[in-house]
Amino acid sequence: MKKITQLICVLFTVASMNAQQEKGIMGYTNWLNNWTEFKPNKVDYGEANQILAGNISVNTKLLKRNIYVLQGNVYVTNNAVLTIEPGTVIIGDFETKGTLVITKGAQLVADGLETDPIVFTSNRSMKKAGDWGGIVILGDAPINKFGNVGSYNLDLDPSMTTYGGDNVASNSGILRFVRIEFAGKKVKGLDTFNALTLAAVGNKTILENIMVSYAGGDSFGILGGDLNATKFVSYKSVNDDFKFSQGVQCRFFNSLAVRSSYFSSTKDGSRCMEVRSFEKKSETDFTKKQTLVVASNITMVNDSENIKADIQAGLVKEAVYVAENASLEMKRSVISGFNPAVLLDSKTEINDANLKKIKFEEMYFNLCNGNIFTEYNSNNEDLESWYGNSVFFNVYSQSDNKETFIDIFNPKKPDFRLQLGKITASSGNR
Repeated sequence: MKKITQLICVLFTVASMNAQQEKGIMGYTNWLNNWTEFKPNKVDYGEANQILAGNISVNTKLLKRNIYVLQGNVYVTNNAVLTIEPGTVIIGDFETKGTLVITKGAQLVADGLETDPIVFTSNRSMKKAGDWGGIVILGDAPINKFGNVGSYNLDLDPSMTTYGGDNVASNSGILRFVRIEFAGKKVKGLDTFNALTLAAVGNKTILENIMVSYAGGDSFGILGGDLNATKFVSYKSVNDDFKFSQGVQCRFFNSLAVRSSYFSSTKDGSRCMEVRSFEKKSETDFTKKQTLVVASNITMVNDSENIKADIQAGLVKEAVYVAENASLEMKRSVISGFNPAVLLDSKTEINDANLKKIKFEEMYFNLCNGNIFTEYNSNNEDLESWYGNSVFFNVYSQSDNKETFIDIFNPKKPDFRLQLGKITASSGNR
């Protein structure tokens, strides 16, 4: 009898944990612990004792015992592999806009550990978003531009920055347990670097447990390719957290975006997720695959303690933007504290074909000023009727963030998993 009682207790505990983690980021423990850092400006990483500059054309290993300063544009070329030991610190130089570019055919193997992550950060004493360039990884997987070729220019060497091809299974290396802090520098007269750019990256590349904090541009810019992404964290980016374009085919899982009303760019209308098929229609080959993002267990949260006041002040925008011709299938995800939750491009006709390409199922919409709208159109009855259908199991709530998440305001170890029982919230308040 005792054994049966114990078994029932175990099953109840497992069921409770599964219920708790059914929507949004999930895990029996808080997977943010140990390797993340939510106050990176308070960390003293020490002084650099090695310079990383110029071209790296042979296999090279960076060692934990050194601290490296990334000076200017550093290119890994000639199919070389740059390997970085767990625990290594690389400091992006502010004066020369330190930027690491992994050219097509080369690899970056930055395979950190949960207890010993690899860190890219700023060399300024008062660190700020956009202090240095970022990391650019260029692969040879398909993109939807004519000729299957793109170029990531900004002020980089055009001969070193081409990407695209037909190798869906290409391998640009490993990024695992990596932090990228204060990257995304603005290039005068041009654009802003992403903290991490993944251009035409193939599905043999391992991308998991990557945290970007205080990016001056987009945290993760994903241009074409075919990739699997899991346990991505974007924390208080100035621009978008996750931006998808150029026909990328992405399976996106168990990831977190935390926005701040006071860091976001109101000029650019920063979002947690922006899903586009192209930047320029004239450069796009519509016979190729257009952007498809299949996302599940994503948590997108505005961490403001007074969201309604910030919305009234115009400081909060939509969480998700889906542009014309792009497809997004989102399941079991949480969107909390936005204005509204989702915005569809005004060029997207609301018809059966398009609604089948833009799916929201088993969602938890919380504390949003409206849920799903078409751009420039305040009447969303048709969309609410469609996505509010009980067949999609979407849940709507107006709960305070402190009640919604386990421990969102813990300064050292915040926990953004849903509180137990929140998934049973009322389906009203649409």
